[in-house]
Amino acid sequence: MKPVAVFLLLGAAALAVPYLGSEYALSFTIQLLVFTILGYSWNLIGGYAGYTHFGQVCFFGLGGYTGALLIKGGMAWYFAVPLAALAGIALAIPLGAAMLRLKGPYFAIGMFGLTRVLESFVLGFDSVTQGGTGLYLVPLSDLKPVYFALVGVAMLVMLGTWRLDNSRLGLKLLAIREDEQAADALGVRTTRLKIGTFVVSAIAPAAVGALYAVYLGFIDPPTAFSPVMELTTIAIVLLGGMGTVLGPLVGAVVLSVVNELLWARFPEYYLAIVGVLILLAVLYMPRGIVNLAMKKGWLPAGRSMFRQLAREDGAQAAPAPAVREEVKRAQA
Repeated sequence: MKPVAVFLLLGAAALAVPYLGSEYALSFTIQLLVFTILGYSWNLIGGYAGYTHFGQVCFFGLGGYTGALLIKGGMAWYFAVPLAALAGIALAIPLGAAMLRLKGPYFAIGMFGLTRVLESFVLGFDSVTQGGTGLYLVPLSDLKPVYFALVGVAMLVMLGTWRLDNSRLGLKLLAIREDEQAADALGVRTTRLKIGTFVVSAIAPAAVGALYAVYLGFIDPPTAFSPVMELTTIAIVLLGGMGTVLGPLVGAVVLSVVNELLWARFPEYYLAIVGVLILLAVLYMPRGIVNLAMKKGWLPAGRSMFRQLAREDGAQAAPAPAVREEVKRAQA
C-alpha cells in the first residue's frame, strides 16, 4: 500500500475518534498527533538535510505563547493559530541564516542553547508572560474543532513529506545530507535550500504549540520548552527511520503505545524502561523500523524518484547499441 493511501486511511480513522472513542482515546490521539507533527517537522531538517538539533521545542514554545497571548487579548483561537505559525517563520528566517553556518554537534548544541535562552526570556518577562505561573486560558466547551485542526495539520505534514520524498527537491536535500560540499559543487544551492527547509520545519511546531495551549487551557515554560518533549521527538524519528516517509508516523505510534502500556503497569519505572528499549532499538535497528522493513521486503525499497530516474537513464542508454552498429557500417 502506498504511503499516501496509509495517510488517508489513518486520517479517516482519526476523524472518527471523537464520535466513536472514549475521552481517554481522544486524549491519547491528541498526544499522538502532537508528536507525529513534531516528528515529521524535525525529520525535514534532521532526517532529509542531515542537520540534527535539539531546538524543535523552541518553535513549539514560541507558538504556544504567541497563541496564548493573542487569545488572552481577545482573539479567537482559529485566528491566533495561523499567527503563531507566522511567528515561527519570523523567528526561523534569521535563526536559520545564522545557525545553519554551524554543522554537526555545534549546530545541535547551539539550537539547544537558544531554546534555553528563549525559555529564560519568557520567565524574565513575567509582566507579559506571567513567568513561571504561566498563562491560563478560558477552557473551550467543545474541543472537537481543536482536534480536527490537529488532524488537518498532521495530514498536511505527512502528505508534504510524501511529496518531498518523491521530488527532485528531496534528492537535493539528501545530497546535502550525504556530502554538502559535493552537492554545492554540483550546483545545488545549499544555503538557500537549508534555510528554506529550516523555515518550513518551524511552521507546524509553532501552530501545534498554539493548538496545544488551547487544548490544555494554559501554557507555562516547563510545558512550552520541555526537554523531554524534544528528546521524545528525536527518539520517534530515530525509532521510525530518519529521512523516510513513514518513519515519524511509525515511531510515534510505537513509542506512544509502549509509553501508555508501561505507564499503566510500571508507573514508577516506565521512563527507565522506555529509555532502555529505545537504546536497544537504536543499537539493533540503527536505521529505524521502516528501513528494516524495507530490507526484509515488507515495504517496497527505494524512492519512486530514484526508480523514475533509473528508467529515464535506461531509456536514454537503450539506443546506444544501435548507434554503434550504424557507426560500424558507416566505417565499413
